[in-house]
Amino acid sequence: MDSYQKLCGLIDKYCEADGAVRTAVEPVWMFRSTGPTLKVPTIYKPCLCLIISGAKEVTLGDELYRYEPGQLLAASVDLPLVGHVTLAAEDAPYRSLSLDLDAKILGELVANMDIKMGADGESTRGLFVEKTTESLTDAVLRVVELLDRPDDVPVMLPLLMREVHYRLLCTAKGAAIAGLAIGGSNMQRISAALQLIKDNFDKPLKVEDLANRANMSPSSFHHHFKQVTAMSPLQYQKRLRLTTARQIMLAEMKDAASAAYAVGYESASQFSREYARMFGAPPIRDVMAILGQGGASQSADMAPH
Repeated sequence: MDSYQKLCGLIDKYCEADGAVRTAVEPVWMFRSTGPTLKVPTIYKPCLCLIISGAKEVTLGDELYRYEPGQLLAASVDLPLVGHVTLAAEDAPYRSLSLDLDAKILGELVANMDIKMGADGESTRGLFVEKTTESLTDAVLRVVELLDRPDDVPVMLPLLMREVHYRLLCTAKGAAIAGLAIGGSNMQRISAALQLIKDNFDKPLKVEDLANRANMSPSSFHHHFKQVTAMSPLQYQKRLRLTTARQIMLAEMKDAASAAYAVGYESASQFSREYARMFGAPPIRDVMAILGQGGASQSADMAPH
């Protein structure tokens, strides 16, 4: 039985119903679906995602990423994405795994590896799809198999997660992940600015403050920010606000005005206009459509899958 067959069996065992599950092996999320899903806005944290069966599309800004078994999707920074399962059926479910990435582990590994980082002064996109390797898939399998051996988790999980990070760094686009762990790198500087936006996304945004956090001039910061995230700082903040507002309305059943004010909008009408442009319908109509299709729990889920 190959790694994919074993992983299919483990996902079916620990993720019986459609939806996402945070497993008892804490870095691991599982997702299973017996049909195509709605387009779900989600904030991806640094993570590695593998599709075991089926297919999915993810949008970053105006960029579309498609991936399927044999490919990995990795995010090196926090990114607001919109994703949906495109290939799934009752007799052939979509199954996927995501593992949280650890900057400390990456830093320890990068210090002992010779990774070609590309042209000096340039930044790389914080999201990529790449062909996976057998060694990486096998390492992920060993992590997931710990679900059947909980007594092994305290000792084996740190060792196996270190291998997963190492195998990811060894892939063709490993340098895009390595940048997060290199002190003073553009990726690390932009990551610090992204954290500042996330911590204060409901407050007015000053690009000068973000540039100072990144230790860059405003023009250089704007350039590198867009290289990493495919959007401007203001567009990033807007997507973060609207995605969070949508999750608030679905998870807490708040009205549009309350959600708007909770994420920093001063005008409910402006919120409604920008929400409709992003999601294709005004807030109430969009939320009611999701609830009518039984998609509330899925759309409110923050997990990448």
